[in-house]
Amino acid sequence: MGDLEIKVPLIQGGMGVRVSMAPLASAVANRGGAGTIASVGLAYGADETTTTFVKGSNEALQQEIRKAKRLTSGVIGVNIMVALSNYEDLVRVAVEEKTDFIVSGAGLPLSLPELTNGSSVKLVPIVSSARAADIILKTWKRRYSRMPDAIVVEGPMAGGHLGFRLEDLKTKSAHTLEDLVADVLRAVEGYETGPGKRIPVIAAGGIFDGRDIARFLLLGAQGVQMATRFVATFECSVPDAFKKMYIEAKEEDVVIIDSPVGMPGRTIMTDFVRKVAAGEKMAFTCSYKCLRSCDPKTVPYCIARALCDAADGNIDNAVVFAGSNVSRVKDIVSVKELMDELVNETIAALAQESVKV
Repeated sequence: MGDLEIKVPLIQGGMGVRVSMAPLASAVANRGGAGTIASVGLAYGADETTTTFVKGSNEALQQEIRKAKRLTSGVIGVNIMVALSNYEDLVRVAVEEKTDFIVSGAGLPLSLPELTNGSSVKLVPIVSSARAADIILKTWKRRYSRMPDAIVVEGPMAGGHLGFRLEDLKTKSAHTLEDLVADVLRAVEGYETGPGKRIPVIAAGGIFDGRDIARFLLLGAQGVQMATRFVATFECSVPDAFKKMYIEAKEEDVVIIDSPVGMPGRTIMTDFVRKVAAGEKMAFTCSYKCLRSCDPKTVPYCIARALCDAADGNIDNAVVFAGSNVSRVKDIVSVKELMDELVNETIAALAQESVKV
């Protein structure tokens, strides 16, 4: 990412609400990867007014970044969703706290360079199509004369909110991650002018092991983003009930839901999800609007509340986001064990491919 280097070409994905916090992000950074704090919902439920919600969110993110920096000298970033109503405030906090990078998706982060002007923070948009990448590249070049420091390409097998049509996900007709990575690699070519101007493309969504990492490196990606497997680590802040959902999940337990964010989401089946899927409206009150697109009077449920319940261990009333390969997660391990395993598998897979050639 620009002049920012990591020893292991892996970004730990930002997972909210309160899933990827300072302990997890710093542990990944200490093992040579890039750790990511999710900024969404850190102050949800703390107060009932918009002013105090924004202030509380800013303070909570500030505390997480500072905690992570105390725990590591490695690379730490923040995931900030464009869909958040306090998006600009959270970006400013990340800049003020001198976070190493900002990952931004759930919408096109077209104004991100303006919000971070004058800082050294690296900017990493998340896209799910070459068209979205091209729009960002053209807009940033025209308005700000700058390029992204990397681009994360998130495919249809990722967990959480997804940048694809609900129908395409349910019918499995969305483009594969392999195709999307190839398309985005072609899209960035025309913008990589001169030495040192390369725009790294990071593959994300459904990547499970070192063989997957090696495959995307050989396709031309400069790294991967991985999230789901890091939930089943000792350093992840979620309660045991949350991690148990991952360990016990079967392939048929993973479903796609329609989220009030305005995007589909991949989650593990819970009693709450079952009711939502059946069309039941889950009553709630909201004195502030954490999502730009949300109308509390019309949406069937509060996604922030459901994600907070997951983080609090109240699983029956929760949405538990997970990637498509969550059923392959069988044990809770340390971040060190997981990172060592991924590195060794990747090296072995790359060596095997070189022998074939």
